Amino acid sequence: MNGEMNVTTTAAAPPVSRRKLLPGFGLTMGFSVLYLSLVVLLPLSALLFNSTGLSWAKFWDVATDARVLASYRVSLSTAAAAALTDAFLGLLLAWVLVRYDFPGKRLFDALIDLPFALPTAVAGVSLTALYSQNGWIGSLLEPLGLRVAFTPLGITLALMFIGIPFVVRTVQPVLEDLDRDMEEASATLGAGRWRTFLRIVMPELFPPLLTGFALAFARGIGEYGSVVFISGNMPMRTEIAPLLIMSKLEQFDYAGATAVALLLLLISFLMLLVINTLQHWARKSSR
Repeated sequence: MNGEMNVTTTAAAPPVSRRKLLPGFGLTMGFSVLYLSLVVLLPLSALLFNSTGLSWAKFWDVATDARVLASYRVSLSTAAAAALTDAFLGLLLAWVLVRYDFPGKRLFDALIDLPFALPTAVAGVSLTALYSQNGWIGSLLEPLGLRVAFTPLGITLALMFIGIPFVVRTVQPVLEDLDRDMEEASATLGAGRWRTFLRIVMPELFPPLLTGFALAFARGIGEYGSVVFISGNMPMRTEIAPLLIMSKLEQFDYAGATAVALLLLLISFLMLLVINTLQHWARKSSR
């Protein structure tokens, strides 16, 4: 080789194309803003525009009416109870779907999304038929003194049905990507199952669990179709806020319906702000 090294040269690789699959930022951003405006901003603007004809005195009279306050109490309390229950049950269902294998698992997983595909009115009629005094389940509960249909409990049950997929589908992917090595290390160091779950697993699942709770709660506040049948629509007892808005519209009380809807919108925004703040705090504390 006479001290010389043979250097093999290879042809220079062609430069990698940096062309993006989607159009540039200007076009995609413009389309996103247009879509957001047509679907979200314009309806909200129309609601605010209709409320400009309301004087503060009229708005205050509608907002503090006893029937309106009772409808808000029913809507918020049942939505919160349903979302809290869904948070517990959704976490349990997601855990079973991710950590265990059993016959019919795919069918069980597909049934979780049934409330998304089923019309809410059909769900309301079905639940009413099951839990009424003459229904299959209601007839068994009636001798025990437990009434479900036409009570706040029935409203909570309907909201649980339509809210459970939100919790499962937000927790499930996080649980699938969770590193099992930390759990095994915790068990190796002598930690029990509950201690491992509370110290290792739960901090990672708390933000998506809170997101699922927020989605189920927000859906429950504005739900109409699945609740209108099983609630019984009794003013001051089981009348929900969306039904009260429809009643005012049928009476051509557009100002009153707008005031109720605007107040419901403000309450929803406030609750989402609080929940997003809690999510931000949970992500920072888990790092």
